[in-house]
Amino acid sequence: MTNICTNLFFDAEAPILFEVDAHVVGSSPATRRMKQMLTAVAPSDAPVMLSGDTGSGKERAATAVHAASGREGKLVAVNCAAIPGELLESELFGYEKGAFTGADEQRVGLIEMADGGTLFLDEIGDMPLALQSKLLRVLESREIQRVGGREHIAVDFRLITATHRRLTEAVSEGKFRADLYYRINVLPVPVPSLSERLEEIPELIDRMLKDHTSQHPQANLPHFAMDAIERLQAHSWPGNIRELRNVVDRAIVMFPGRMLHAGEVDNFLLLSETDGSAPGAPGQALPVGDQSAVLQALQDNGQVDIRLILRDMEISLIEAALKMCEGNVTGAAQSLGLQRTTLIEKIKKYGIKKNG
Repeated sequence: MTNICTNLFFDAEAPILFEVDAHVVGSSPATRRMKQMLTAVAPSDAPVMLSGDTGSGKERAATAVHAASGREGKLVAVNCAAIPGELLESELFGYEKGAFTGADEQRVGLIEMADGGTLFLDEIGDMPLALQSKLLRVLESREIQRVGGREHIAVDFRLITATHRRLTEAVSEGKFRADLYYRINVLPVPVPSLSERLEEIPELIDRMLKDHTSQHPQANLPHFAMDAIERLQAHSWPGNIRELRNVVDRAIVMFPGRMLHAGEVDNFLLLSETDGSAPGAPGQALPVGDQSAVLQALQDNGQVDIRLILRDMEISLIEAALKMCEGNVTGAAQSLGLQRTTLIEKIKKYGIKKNG
């Protein structure tokens, strides 16, 4: 089915909407096919399903569809895998005051927030079965009921879903509702992995550095020499674009203003996915921001565990933002320049307490 759809949309001369081009970086044949498909499906109100490996850029593709759709409401993104199943219903549907212990005031749900805009359900395959049936009812009736409420509230939203799973297998195993699958898989769009678009790595790095500059105008950015780019293009990229972003972030922190070559890529930037360190690096963490300790470790050992340093920096920043915002995740995410769902993932990953 995916190959048929891809072939139908592919035309080397087919136009691509500006809004799609602005949000999805890359000019390889694989990316151009995807952009043409996103351009074609954007004006429709029919559900779009984005499929691709974790970290391949499905949220960027969803943002492009929304931007090109002409819908006046906002894009509301929800990572179904990042929110515990018992909380996901109240997050999506909202709740009335007194609906359950701790519901001290009425809260509007994310579906209601997407009224007039687009609802993006990332990792839809992780949604609990009981909630799948409620989502199907919403798609058919275009109405919701808040948890603990009786009022039927009309909602008008465009649905985009994304998954890295094979939902057909989940359906056959009884882990995903067949009726919901056919309801949301109207316009399937495959998102290529980074290994299918290696020639785009210079473009992607350039975009990431420009994005960093837009948030930090005084930043002294590193530069990637041709041999560094060639080394990056020889990598398998199991983490896709998300992994490349980590590499660029490491380069910004560790090598400001430096010209990077293959040696830096091998020894410092492409870290082992199994033990979280460069080959032969010691496993100790270093004090965040302690440059003298880093230099001493380099002199003593030849290498340091950059991933641990960056992890500690990230944890410190998240804890500080949560403390500043008194545990409010939305406020903390805004102060850190992150999507709310991304911050929730990181809080869960590191076991950070929201109230410090």
